[in-house]
Amino acid sequence: MDLLPIFLNVNGKLCLVVGGGEVALRKASVLVDAGAIVRVIAPHIEVEFSGLKNIQLIVEKFQAEHLNGVVLAIAATDDKTVNQFVAQQASQRNIPVNVVDTPALCTFIVPSILDRSPLMVAFSTGGASPVLARMLRGKLETLIPQGYGRLANFCGRFRDAVKARFGSSNQRRIFWEDVLESVIAEKVLAGDEAAAEAMLLDSLANQKNAPTGEVYLVGGGPGDPDLLTFRALRLMQKADVVVYDNLVSKPVLEMTRRDAQRVYVGKKRSQHTMPQESINELLLRLAQQGKRVLRLKGGDPFIFGRGGEEIETLVEHGIPFQVVPGITAASGVAAYAGIPLTHRDYAQSCVFVTGNLKDGSMDLDWDALSRPKQTIVVYMGLLGLETLCGKLIEHGLPGSTPVAIVQQGTTQNQRVVTGTLVTLPGIVVLENIQAPTLIIIGGVVTLHEKLAWFTPASSENQRKLSEQGT
Repeated sequence: MDLLPIFLNVNGKLCLVVGGGEVALRKASVLVDAGAIVRVIAPHIEVEFSGLKNIQLIVEKFQAEHLNGVVLAIAATDDKTVNQFVAQQASQRNIPVNVVDTPALCTFIVPSILDRSPLMVAFSTGGASPVLARMLRGKLETLIPQGYGRLANFCGRFRDAVKARFGSSNQRRIFWEDVLESVIAEKVLAGDEAAAEAMLLDSLANQKNAPTGEVYLVGGGPGDPDLLTFRALRLMQKADVVVYDNLVSKPVLEMTRRDAQRVYVGKKRSQHTMPQESINELLLRLAQQGKRVLRLKGGDPFIFGRGGEEIETLVEHGIPFQVVPGITAASGVAAYAGIPLTHRDYAQSCVFVTGNLKDGSMDLDWDALSRPKQTIVVYMGLLGLETLCGKLIEHGLPGSTPVAIVQQGTTQNQRVVTGTLVTLPGIVVLENIQAPTLIIIGGVVTLHEKLAWFTPASSENQRKLSEQGT
């Protein structure tokens, strides 16, 4: 986060705008809308300024004393020297200052604003691309109706009553979430606040003090947060506690509620933060405390994710739960690597297996895996790669069979390394490939170079560095 997003109260306070042109007029108008008293300084001031309320127009060049009594300043002239002088003088007085189109001189950025007062949404790119921020605002204009302002006011009227009814902030949050997702909110948006009020008061009177806990078993996908489902995002924002795995990427984890408790229960090679039985008991205990628990897993919870074991425990104790599928690593990573899992010319079937070693061996149906015209996708197979390749060759697959290993697939750190059953183990050591990885075996791997479409940022940076070096 480059800037701290805040909403500053300037109602009834003096703010300064230096500049008398069109850009300065836009900035002054925003300040006036926020209730500020605006002092405008410029040798020439457009006549449109006179139509603004609470405006002081001073037709002269900017001087340092014009900052006296000001709580915020904006420099919006076409003279870089003047803008720099305003920024310097304001900074010396610890007055927040914005210099239009010059982020380096700003101590704050004026965002693009979606106004549904008292609901306000602000967008900023830190000065990098104001046009992009305005485009995003335009998209949300169509998604957030004007009625949401009425809804915010409606909720505000009942805050004290809800606070008196529920002793804990968690109980109040759950109550409001239920209200805002119910017909009560729809009544307010439709303009029938009387009916909404009656329904809310009835709900408040009949609400239990102790909410019922629930568990959301959610697939977080292979890493790219854009691959999350709408349902996953909704439940990720509702949960009080997030119990997450090692394979959940940081960008996905950051899309959960910021104030939710986070519990890491990940497993790495020979490092189990918490045994599976303890995870099952943790989910049960948290739900029994009345909490909404998000069990967030990488990929899909029912594909090598032990999701079935976890919900079995919940079923035995009558805990309600939901299961949200995620894009499993096999389909997500293969797609981002440009490797179709099936193809008429190469593979008519696809098999998913886990490559975990046990006592130095790998217990798989080697004869079934060694059949021609199929794709094999191996989860958690990095440590046993040499054993895997050797066994497949031993059971009939040619040593020349194409193999790909993908590290951190679908993320900006994705790496794709290809070889054959004979050569890949050595290449992996040479390239220092690290978990998490996915291994894809079969003729479809030959399509990687032709169909690769995803260029992660790390690869692009490496390419640029290489070009600079030449």
